[in-house]
Amino acid sequence: MVYLGIVFRIIGGLCLFLYGMKVMSDGIQQAAGDRMQKALNFMTKNRFIGALTGMVVTALVQSSSAVSVMLVSFVNAGILTLTQAIGVIMGANIGTTTTAWIVSLVGFSIDISALALPAIGLGFLMRSAKWKHKNFGEALLGFGFIFLGLNFLTDALPTVSPESMEFIRKISNLGFLSVIFGVFIGTMLTLLMHSSAATITLVITLAFGGVINFEIAAALILGANIGTTIDAILAAIGTKTAAKRTAMVHVFFNVAGSIVALIFFRPLLALVDFLVPGSPIGVGITTHLAMFHTVFNLLCTLVFLPFVTQLAALVSFLIKDKDGKQGRPRPYRLEYQRATPSTPELNIIRAEKEIQDMAGLASSMFAQVSHVLPGLRGEGNKMEIVDALVDDLKDSEEYADEMREELTRFFIECTRQRLGRQSEAKVYRLLRIISDLEDMTDDCYSVGLLLNRSVRKDHIFKNKEMEALVPYVSKVEDFLRFVEEHLGASISGEQALFAEKLENDIDKSRNKLRKLGRKRIEAGVDVKTELLFIDVVRRIEKVGDYCYNIAETLIEKG
Repeated sequence: MVYLGIVFRIIGGLCLFLYGMKVMSDGIQQAAGDRMQKALNFMTKNRFIGALTGMVVTALVQSSSAVSVMLVSFVNAGILTLTQAIGVIMGANIGTTTTAWIVSLVGFSIDISALALPAIGLGFLMRSAKWKHKNFGEALLGFGFIFLGLNFLTDALPTVSPESMEFIRKISNLGFLSVIFGVFIGTMLTLLMHSSAATITLVITLAFGGVINFEIAAALILGANIGTTIDAILAAIGTKTAAKRTAMVHVFFNVAGSIVALIFFRPLLALVDFLVPGSPIGVGITTHLAMFHTVFNLLCTLVFLPFVTQLAALVSFLIKDKDGKQGRPRPYRLEYQRATPSTPELNIIRAEKEIQDMAGLASSMFAQVSHVLPGLRGEGNKMEIVDALVDDLKDSEEYADEMREELTRFFIECTRQRLGRQSEAKVYRLLRIISDLEDMTDDCYSVGLLLNRSVRKDHIFKNKEMEALVPYVSKVEDFLRFVEEHLGASISGEQALFAEKLENDIDKSRNKLRKLGRKRIEAGVDVKTELLFIDVVRRIEKVGDYCYNIAETLIEKG
């Protein structure tokens, strides 16, 4: 019963520590606002900036697993290439070392019991107050819970000694086999807890209490580095080949790095002893372990970073491309990554790429209409042309409906998480854009149906009308390209004026075309044909209206 009580106190303290890490991470992310999302955009620059980005984002998120899971998702969605993702994975491994430094520098070097409750109290008051820096209060509150969790962990260990834990003592006396066994245990612990931070915190606490020595603790940390890859593997199940390769890179990088570290294990420990003054016993061992974790990940990154291209080629050779040229997956699905509940901003970035794809779908539908119009002026089987058009547009319109439904559900899931005010406002802007894009696809399909009806009922538009319609359609195509190019970015004042000019030009052309239709009705031509023509003009103009709505939404972002 004594040992059972110790186990429960350790588990409780560890859970409180992890909760504090989550609250602190949320507070820092809220305070960072769009700056973290801007940092993520640097991923696409080059491998070195990618590594730096991965390091910074992981330090904010406090979870390399969360970042690696989203990287798999980003590659699967086409936001990042495999080569770009590799650099970020390497940087994420460095960023995750901040956990060990927080534990070692704060948890055991000062009287944390004297800091925990004041930090929680002050953080709660700061978070509750109505002022713009309340997010810093949440970060401070998280620090308080971290202190309290560490206090519970250290209080649970004084009764534990190597003599009372015969199993650990025996394992520690097996020479280098003890190190191998330590790596295995660290891997298994992390696989079970899905958190290398939890494993490393527990290891540092056990080492500080004298339960395990420096060598075994270092081996456990190497194992935690391997075990943390499980989340990327799980995220890659059922994804495209590129995403599977990204997960494979994460596994290969961490496993290969750990194997190299085992080969040079004694020199690596000696290097840490050289860098950190003092003996690796008591309080000193916590700093030694934090430095070991940092040196290990830093050296792995420095060794492998120059070979990013070769690493990408290796995993591409091991995992063959089985995707081939496939059509759109039906039904459309966009799963919210629940492995990263504390990082909804990463999910938002992923969804933005899907919205850009939706805009591309709307643009391609309108291009199909534009391509068919000249064919209706000449000879040939017009019925076959418009039937094929309607079939294609119907399939695309149904897919757009699925996208709207899934993206809306996805963003609602995002709003259930803790979002900053900027991110929350961004979600609602994106929901408006999704609505406009889906309405746009409806009108493209409607134009196709009208053209089909005009051919089927033999209400063919006259050459003069078709000649006037082509430049009108071309202006709307220009507006669609403008919107597609600027999705995911703010629109400047000059660009806003350009969008307004496009909208006014489209409206003027619409009025001229309507007058042309009415004059022909007054001249005694077929009324049904001209009414169909006016309806086509109106539907096309609606597409331009939706483009302007989106442009206005993007202006609000700036």
